[in-house]
Amino acid sequence: MMDGGKRRLGDRLRALREAGFHGEPVTQGVVARAFRKSVPLISSWEKGKAVPSEEWLHAYARLFAGTHPHGESHPRLPAAEDLHGEELDRFEQLRRELLELRDAATSAASSAAQQGTDELTTLSPWEGMWHFADRSPITLVCARLPAELRAVRAPTSPESPDYVELYAYSDLDALIELYGHVCAANPGVPVHRKLADELDQSDVTNHLVLLGGIDAPMARRVVKSLDLPVVRDRDDPATGGFRVAGEDGRATVFRPELEGEAPDQRLVQDVAHFCRAPNPFNRMRSVTLCDGTSGRSTYAAVRTLTDPRFRDRNRAYLRRRYGPRDTYSVLARVTIVAGEVITPDWTQDGTVLHEWSSAPGLTAYGHRPAP
Repeated sequence: MMDGGKRRLGDRLRALREAGFHGEPVTQGVVARAFRKSVPLISSWEKGKAVPSEEWLHAYARLFAGTHPHGESHPRLPAAEDLHGEELDRFEQLRRELLELRDAATSAASSAAQQGTDELTTLSPWEGMWHFADRSPITLVCARLPAELRAVRAPTSPESPDYVELYAYSDLDALIELYGHVCAANPGVPVHRKLADELDQSDVTNHLVLLGGIDAPMARRVVKSLDLPVVRDRDDPATGGFRVAGEDGRATVFRPELEGEAPDQRLVQDVAHFCRAPNPFNRMRSVTLCDGTSGRSTYAAVRTLTDPRFRDRNRAYLRRRYGPRDTYSVLARVTIVAGEVITPDWTQDGTVLHEWSSAPGLTAYGHRPAP
């Protein structure tokens, strides 16, 4: 028997097509030509036999939000940046509605992830959190490694024959892990890597990913404009941490845990922060923060949604908690064993320390997975 969620999504896609343009229905062939896909594939989506990826739901929203000449049988699929005014509002409404229906259609996978079973279908990279359906450029940003932390100067000088550009980057583990994953998830899309103190206007209007505690002016403006309740705590420079503002005005600080005595202390527990929101410089793009109180926890923030053992489970957690909401933040505990990061599992009780969304009523300290 067909899953009810798939049927509802298929019915809505068919209803959009039948409403058509200017009240005139269009055929499955028209939609197929606009998407450069086959008619049988469009039919399978409408019948609920298959679930379109987020990319194609994004395309449906653009197609049926745009203005097309009366009676056009070969409509052009507009780019998101070509939509303005009422078209843009219609696009946002349709996109959210279709993603909510897709969430319902894939709820069985979310339930399996919540229970920690092996029944969760492994998603392709282009269906995950690091795929951007609009195919717009992506900029990955790191802080510049302080000069005093560089073993030698020669590799950072462009005049040196031993020059290595990446030698100046902080959080290289996180950058290398994410760069390959983002490229795989967005084939053909430009993926740039930049130092925070070299960002320009074209960089910050792309999909923007900030890795680590970046304190350069442009990156700082981005974070400040998000008005998050979670900020880096600077009171204890030896360990750092994250400060969370409470509704009563009181703050809670989450710090890493060290074992042993200085100078031989070892990091055993850390704190990682993941946040996604609309880009304040271009609301049609996104900004993502992957941060931690150390390089290990910044790497953990990235691995949460790239590690093939946990990424689908954690992605399902985000979809279950926030649905199509576009602004949310998760602060999580990270376990370190012999210097190695254990990827956080947000579905495991005690891992999430604090979570927040711009929607009312979605702020919490800790959680237990819903039954």
